[in-house]
Order: sequence, then structure tokens, then C-alpha cells
Amino acid sequence: MKRATLRDVAQAVGVTVATVSRALRNYPDISPATKQAVLAAERLRYAPHPLAVKLRQKSCRVVGAVVPQIGHPFFAGVISGIVDAAEARGCHVILSQSDESYEKEIRVTQRLRATGVDGLLVCLSDQTVDVAHLRDLQDYDLPVVLFGKISPALDASTVVTNDFQGGYDATAHLLAQGLTRVAHIKGAAHPENTRQRYAGYRAALAAYGLPLRPEYVAECQRVAPAEGFACARQLMALPEPPQAIFAVTDAVAIGALAALGQAGLRVPQDVALVGFSDWAVCELLDPALSSVARPGYEIGQQASELLLREIQQLRDGQPVVHEHRVLAATLRVRQSSARATAPAS
Repeated sequence: MKRATLRDVAQAVGVTVATVSRALRNYPDISPATKQAVLAAERLRYAPHPLAVKLRQKSCRVVGAVVPQIGHPFFAGVISGIVDAAEARGCHVILSQSDESYEKEIRVTQRLRATGVDGLLVCLSDQTVDVAHLRDLQDYDLPVVLFGKISPALDASTVVTNDFQGGYDATAHLLAQGLTRVAHIKGAAHPENTRQRYAGYRAALAAYGLPLRPEYVAECQRVAPAEGFACARQLMALPEPPQAIFAVTDAVAIGALAALGQAGLRVPQDVALVGFSDWAVCELLDPALSSVARPGYEIGQQASELLLREIQQLRDGQPVVHEHRVLAATLRVRQSSARATAPAS
């Protein structure tokens, strides 16, 4: 017989999961009758999670953080922000990665819970659609804060970049130079951040009175340079190829840049190009790559601060208040998209 969850106990007793959690921690606002009923859940073989013990000790010791790729340039800044904010409050960080795998994300979050972390910071993998595994963690009174890639299906605090605005600004920058044939290499259909960038692209086209041309939208699944290379070749093989490309990430843009160079096309004279994330390498490319900057350090810092606040609220027996923060995306214009000879809009 497997160990029962707080939800199992709540259903058996006929109360909420929050009431079960508070009864097990002997909160004074829970009636003796309810406490007795909850304690009778021993027949369900319920065992308090180590987190409950730590909450009674009134000490924050460790928070867990899950990112898709630890070695990714963007997440290097995010991790620094997470660690700095946590250590400023006397907490340590256990770091893990999902490798953009939904199955591995489930495994590592469950493993972190088993270690008794005080809370979790999670950037969802590209494959994650169902967030039931994170909802289950919340049922254990384990706070979860999402950042970067989030899901509206989970009731949790979030910290993201304004991906819609970034996509809009990148596309509008190209359109403002009179480049009416602007293509987009988009990410997979379900990650919220890539969906927002695509939405920004579409909104900019509409603002300039241009239709969405399906042949100018190419999709990649793993947003890798090889896919950017293949998608750029696909776009430039069209009977009426695009004059500019907005790529969903810098990795995709770098692949596209290689494809354009191999085809003998000049950037930006023949094809203008803009990426997203503003990796440090963007300034070192030839030509230097225009990109939409994401404030990685601030995202990590603010996500960590929100998690620590929720841990404190839970500890103090207060309602956990979720907050949604959207940080500005900033277009960095460099040589790859600055077409001084382009006709006026």
C-alpha cells in the first residue's frame, strides 16, 4: 500500500488540504474534533513529510531550483540571481536540471521534495504541458514559484520576461525599416514564452497593416542552432524569400546566420536578422547579432525573493499570496538588423 498524500487524507476526512496540513502541525485555529479526525488518517498510512518538521523548526535551510539546462547562457544569470537572493537570507540552493524533459522534470522535483527542501523554483521544460506533479507538491505545503517558462494551469507565483513585447519590438524594428517580408522562426506550440513571442510578431504585422503569411513562419522543436540553419534555408528557398528574419532564440538566430552566410547572402544588406535573449556572444559574431535582452539575473533574484516570502507566510500560518511579475524585454540593435539603406516605411 503506497503512502497517502495530504489530498487523500483531506478526502477521507472531508476537509481541505490546507486544513489537514494545519491540523497535522497542531495549529490552534483547527478544532479538536478536526484534529482528531485528521490524526485518525494513520489508517491511510500517512507519514508527515520532512518539510513539516522543518516548518515547525521555523528555519529556512534549503530551496530547490530546477532549470532546463544549467550550462545555458541565459540560465547562468538566472542561477546567480537565485543564489544571491537565497544566500542573503541564509538559505542554500540545491540546483538540478530537466534537460528539457517532462519525465526528468517530474523525477528531479520529486527528488528535491524528498530531501526536505523548503520550496521550489522551477522553469518548465519545453515538453511540460501537464503540471499535476507541481500541484501535488503544493498539496504538501511545498511552495512552488515558476519563472522563465510558466504555465497558466498552475496557481503559483511567476516571474517572466515580457516576451510579447520583445517579439513585437523585434518585428516592428524590422518593419520600420521598410522590410515588409519579415519571417519568424518560432518555437514549439505549447511553451508559453515562445507562444508570446510569436503573438508579438503577429501583432506587429497587424499594426503595420501586413497580413500573416504562413509560408514565412517556420517552426523548430528544440530551438537549437541546427534547426535555425534548416529553417533559414527553408525560408530562403521560397519563390519570394523574406527580407528579414526574427528568430525565437539566439541559438536559432546563430544557426540562421550560418545558413545565410553559406548561401552567399549578406547580413543585413540582403537579409536582416534579430534573435532573442541577448547572449554575450551576440556582440562577438560577424556581424554582431541584434537581440532582445532578457534580465536573467533579475528574474532569478525576484523569483527567489517571492519563494522565500511564501515560505515565511506558510511558516507564520498566513495565507500564501501569489504574485505575477513581468520584467521588461529590451531590444539591442546591432549590425545584423541595422539596414541604413533600407527604404522608408
